[in-house]
Amino acid sequence: MTAEPSAGAAAPPGAPAVPYATAFFGHPRGLATLFFTEFWERFSYYGMRALLILFMTAGAVQGGLGFTTRQAGAIYGLYTGSVYLMALPGGWIADRLLGQRRSVFLGGCLIAAGNFSLAVNSLLAFYVGLALIVAGTGLLKPNVSTMVGELYPSDYARRDAGFSIFYMGINLGAFIAPLICGPLGERVNWHLAFAATGAGMVLGLVQYSLGGKYLGEAGLRPNAAVDAAARARSWTLLGGAVGAAVLLAVLVATGILPLTAQRAASGATLAIVGLAIVYFLFQIGAGGLDKEETKRMVAIFVLFVFSTLFWAGYEQAGSSLNLFAERLTNRNVLGWDMPASVLQSVNPLFVIAFAPVFAWIWVRLGRRNPSSPTKFAFGLLFSALGFLTMVAASLGSVGHAVVGGGVTPRLVSPWWLVLTYLFSTCGELCLSPVGLSTVTKLAPHRKVSQMMGIWFMSLSLGNIIGGQIAGRFEAFPLYQIFGVVALVSGAAGVVLLLLVRPMRGLIGGAE
Repeated sequence: MTAEPSAGAAAPPGAPAVPYATAFFGHPRGLATLFFTEFWERFSYYGMRALLILFMTAGAVQGGLGFTTRQAGAIYGLYTGSVYLMALPGGWIADRLLGQRRSVFLGGCLIAAGNFSLAVNSLLAFYVGLALIVAGTGLLKPNVSTMVGELYPSDYARRDAGFSIFYMGINLGAFIAPLICGPLGERVNWHLAFAATGAGMVLGLVQYSLGGKYLGEAGLRPNAAVDAAARARSWTLLGGAVGAAVLLAVLVATGILPLTAQRAASGATLAIVGLAIVYFLFQIGAGGLDKEETKRMVAIFVLFVFSTLFWAGYEQAGSSLNLFAERLTNRNVLGWDMPASVLQSVNPLFVIAFAPVFAWIWVRLGRRNPSSPTKFAFGLLFSALGFLTMVAASLGSVGHAVVGGGVTPRLVSPWWLVLTYLFSTCGELCLSPVGLSTVTKLAPHRKVSQMMGIWFMSLSLGNIIGGQIAGRFEAFPLYQIFGVVALVSGAAGVVLLLLVRPMRGLIGGAE
């Protein structure tokens, strides 16, 4: 990659045209290209995510699919979990075959095609659309972030600040999407809203193509130095994997392989747990690690477990909490019947507001800055507080008898959900960025990339488990469901606090 010249300096002769460092808030102009690519991708993802479980559980009269909450929860968990899981092959394809630049564009095309497929009123098109979005997000999400890093030399002081600006693009897209797509889907037409998310991704692709000239050589070529024979083997392996996936889809669609969403979710949970255990056992026992690296690998595994528990609760936002907003929340705001999906904008709004505050706190604490395991424990305890809030809200929504028999649920204030999302955001800011940073510090340098991929498996596993929890929305009293999540999160946080001292021994001087 050609290093970007400093502000006011001339580019070296023959170098690609790269704008001055002040072009985008004091950063490379290419950051704006990637910022808006990520903005529109997140607009697409969170616009669809805000509607997904509501659309699946809505009756045919309302234009929905009429799924049970158990089936819808399983599909929701599989979908969101697969998005994170596909980052592994997405990064591999970019590294060995396409490079990040082409992988991001291809991923965006698949995402747009998937959203437009959801706009078609067909069950087959629905499943095809989800599969396309999963594949496209796996190609785009890890590789657009990689290109942000490539815009800066490794010692560039503004690199962390550049990622902070990029992170704002993520949350701005997530904030705006439910405000636009939610009312469009719930009040006008579900499929029109899905088409709007596809249109957003198309806008992102257009500006990505037009702004490509500002990216220099970032992501132009695959990172892995492989010869023609190795590249051919990689293409063969990829073709075989795609073929196997298509064959599996055909067998399920035709009924030859009787696989339900619930069975698939359970199978995926067991498969990811087994794969994670095997991976860590192999690394610890036969991975060629020295004594310090082995201890740090054990520390990563412990944090992996607690990360999974956190995300299983956190992902209730788009599933069970979304259903709670639709069915049990008084959404009349100054005479406006607010769509339930609009409340999905609260969490990203809190992230935008509080991310700088948390960053300032960690720096301000200096030597008193809590260790990574302590921050993880805080994240779980905040999650527990959020679900204790929902226990109170659920008890307040318990129905009352009406004239003529039957029970009508009480609608509770939306401020219960807002408070829950506030606690959830605090937990996220304690755990999510800290987890990514900790893995890069603890993993052996030669294994950092694969360890990041394994770390994303904790998010995938948490999402799949979270979907199965949401599937019990109608099977058990809500205060029991939310109470169990609060109990597990709180107990995990306390256990991790008790493990802080031995964890520090495992981490050593890496922090």
